[in-house]
Amino acid sequence: MALSFILSLLLGTFSPALASRNTTAGCAIIRPPRDGGIRYRGLTQEQIRSVQVLPVDYEIEYICRGNRVIVGPKVRKCLPDGTWTDLNQRSKCLLPCARVWTSLENGRVTVHPPGPAVEGTVLHYSCLEGFILVGRNSTQCTKLGKWDSPKPVCHYDRHYTGKKKLYIGALFPMSGGWPGGQACLPAAQMALDLVNKRTDILPDYELELIYYDSMCDPGEATKLLYDLLYTEPIKIVLMPGCSSVSTLVAEAARMWNLIVLSYGSSSPALSNRQRFPTFFRTHPSATLHNPTRVQLFQKWKWTKIATIQQTTEVFTSTLDDLEQRVKEAGIEISVRQSFLTDPAVAVKNLKRQDARIIVGLFYETEARKVFCEVYKEKLYGKKYVWFLIGWYADNWFKIKDPSINCTVEQMTEAVEGHVTTEIVMLNPETVRGASNLTSQEFLAQLMSKLGGKNPEETGGFQEAPLAYDAVWALALALNKTVGPLKAKGRRLEDFNYNNKDITAEIYRALNTSSFEGVSGHVVFDAQGSRMAWTLIEQLQGGSYKKIGYFDMTKGNLSWYGNDRWIGSDPPADQTVVIQKFRYLSQKLFVSVSVFAGLGILMGIVCLTFNIYNSNVRYIQNSQPYLNNMTAVGCMMALAAVFPLGIDGLHVRNSQFPVVCQFRLWLLGLGFSLAYGSMFTKIWWVHTVFTKKDEKKDKRKQHLEPWKLYATVGVLLVIDILSLMIWQIVDPLHITVEKFTKEAPKGDVDQLIEPLLQHCSSEKMNTWLGVVYGYKGLLLLLGIFLAYETKSVSTEKINDHRAVGMAIYNVSVLCMITAPVTMILSSKQDASFAFASLAIIFSVYITLVVLFVPKMRRLITRGEWQSDQQETMKTGSSTNNNDEEKSRQLERENKELQKIIQEKEERVSELRNQLSERQALRSRKRPTSSSQNHSSPSLPAPQNDPKSLLPPPGYPLPASDNHSLPPTFSNTSPLYQPDGKINRNSCHPGRLQLLYK
Repeated sequence: MALSFILSLLLGTFSPALASRNTTAGCAIIRPPRDGGIRYRGLTQEQIRSVQVLPVDYEIEYICRGNRVIVGPKVRKCLPDGTWTDLNQRSKCLLPCARVWTSLENGRVTVHPPGPAVEGTVLHYSCLEGFILVGRNSTQCTKLGKWDSPKPVCHYDRHYTGKKKLYIGALFPMSGGWPGGQACLPAAQMALDLVNKRTDILPDYELELIYYDSMCDPGEATKLLYDLLYTEPIKIVLMPGCSSVSTLVAEAARMWNLIVLSYGSSSPALSNRQRFPTFFRTHPSATLHNPTRVQLFQKWKWTKIATIQQTTEVFTSTLDDLEQRVKEAGIEISVRQSFLTDPAVAVKNLKRQDARIIVGLFYETEARKVFCEVYKEKLYGKKYVWFLIGWYADNWFKIKDPSINCTVEQMTEAVEGHVTTEIVMLNPETVRGASNLTSQEFLAQLMSKLGGKNPEETGGFQEAPLAYDAVWALALALNKTVGPLKAKGRRLEDFNYNNKDITAEIYRALNTSSFEGVSGHVVFDAQGSRMAWTLIEQLQGGSYKKIGYFDMTKGNLSWYGNDRWIGSDPPADQTVVIQKFRYLSQKLFVSVSVFAGLGILMGIVCLTFNIYNSNVRYIQNSQPYLNNMTAVGCMMALAAVFPLGIDGLHVRNSQFPVVCQFRLWLLGLGFSLAYGSMFTKIWWVHTVFTKKDEKKDKRKQHLEPWKLYATVGVLLVIDILSLMIWQIVDPLHITVEKFTKEAPKGDVDQLIEPLLQHCSSEKMNTWLGVVYGYKGLLLLLGIFLAYETKSVSTEKINDHRAVGMAIYNVSVLCMITAPVTMILSSKQDASFAFASLAIIFSVYITLVVLFVPKMRRLITRGEWQSDQQETMKTGSSTNNNDEEKSRQLERENKELQKIIQEKEERVSELRNQLSERQALRSRKRPTSSSQNHSSPSLPAPQNDPKSLLPPPGYPLPASDNHSLPPTFSNTSPLYQPDGKINRNSCHPGRLQLLYK
């Protein structure tokens, strides 16, 4: 759009004449090549026809007609001086010739002039040693786009006795970001010379290296790879260096069925068999540090680590691999932090999350930033261990860096004691491997080949043993394939880019390689990566000390034992947490147990008293069997105090569930017996004595004890069934409650984690809700019944008021204790004290209220003595006879009461008849007196004897004065003028049987 706008301005303001005079304002349009044209970018056809000058920096592109190709510059650019670029090079549109003529199997092709094969191009052919050229040795591309002669071929010379050559295409970065080829190329050439001289390795073949400088640049490597693949001779293997170049080559090689063997690539991304199926490398992957780290973690018994990484692909993939390995080893990565440029926040997070064993993955410059923040956060010392990469400079922490504000002394203090892991690239042992050279002999020969160059200034000097062993690994693998290929009728020299069988044999041979090289034992894992030794060092006193080696191939850790720590031993991977159980205070337990024991003794005394005096009428009228149940229930509830105070201090964990069962059953059944018996009494009193007056007498006369016992039994059965269901469906078991960790006194890297044992089940809250709901309803109902019957008086249950007081006490304490103990469950002393004292107080008050008044009455009034004397007068010698006599007297009492009632009804009827006769007489007297004056007197009417007869079964009265029984005469206190009998006037001697 901007270019179109500029052109429109030019077209609108400049005339052709002006443009021709001032060519410095642009470039004049040039003619296209023959059989071609020019593409003007951003211009329409009309603008192209009218414009004569194009602006500076404008580009034109040549295009050819048909299948012709451009030879020479394809794009030209307008320069400020009014000329076009590359005008000294002519652009032509020429017909191309077939590209198949530009390659020759088992031979070489020279192209003149270099470039694409178009008309005028001449090819020169030659065959490799051991092959004969059949055909012309040169050919030319004509103007028609045809070669002027057939393509020659190279046939194997059966009479050739020399070695056949196998070619290796290599890319050595002689310059660029990592100039590793400076030392790796001489090392590879040394290996080729030795291999070709060996008669036991590829005796019929000679290896030749064809190499280019990739400059560690993927773009440059792409061009060089094209030349390697499309120029003769055929390469049997490719050997790139530098991770970025190896990634490009390995991904493309699969299309040409080529094996790729790298000597200088460490990227973990290359360990992907699906993406790079034919890739091998003698340079170990960056993830090789991880098995060594895991081995050290296990050696020092660390199960929890932390990581901090710089956000780059190589460190991310390395950390992903570490995470997988530590997971398989049962080690946890508790903290994982990353940063891009500033590690301050990441280091603070490590400190905040109590990281102790820390793996750091970052470059050297970022390492200085990290440890400056480590010093500020005090994340170093005897509690911490850092793991770093070993390829930093030895004095990396002493280098002045303007990006940090820490001194050298501070940095030295922060890094002290850290551990590094570094891949061993030179065999530390003096052994002769496949090349018959020790590592030291190899270094001496390499230095000689380098011509005395300083190793520190020679790129790739450390990786040179890897390049040397890469050539040996390839030679040994090719030597291993000769036999299997010969069995199949194939030869190594038959390899071409379409032959998968030979590639598969080379792959199989490399995959099973195992030999001693100058860099150590050479072997490849399933991903084609080198498995090598790892050097372990520790910074001690400002300098690195070797403390061990780890051989990944054998899993062998060689340990020198000279590791040094600020403390006596390696630090713990986390603050040591000591679990300590909280147990009940034994003083409290003993004190409460004494009160519980005294309460049980008191219950035994009350039970004994009640049983011994069960023949006393006062005791009998209090339902002694229910009182016995109350005393037994109270003792069971007190007995539950002992298992409530038993914890892990007294029993083993396997026995603790039994203690839990004792707690539950003793307390549950004790409550049912004690409270159930009291509830039954108060319920019966309420049922009988809070009805209407007309039903009161009828209900008052019937009290069947078995109904009371049955009521208690029902409550007891409900509890037993509910507890059995609970323990069958969801039995109690031991659970451990964990509390907040506490720091002990002193500079000790420990924390104390208090633990508390509980009796619990999976659905503890549900079961407690059911039990508390049921018991709570009983308690509320008991309070209501006690309140309703507070003013009732009955001789059948003469202690119901005391029972009501006990129910008030039990209900209030239970309703307070249940929620409070649930709240205080985490405080063992307070919970036990509250629950046990509530039980003790409830039991004590219940026993005192129910039994002490009875004891006091019997003692002060001596009622049990009068009953015994009366029993002696009647001649009864046993309690059973007294009891039987009591029942007989009760029956006689009922019969006499019934007779008295009938007599009262008869007396009332007779009085009515008497009053009627008196009224009749009073009416007849005036009549009789008037008749006496007028007529003779009549005989006086006489009472009908039958009308005055008593009811059947009663004796005949002797006279009017004896028409009633003697005890009911008009002068008797029982006979009142108003016609009512006053029972309170009965003399005790006359009605002794009635109320006895």
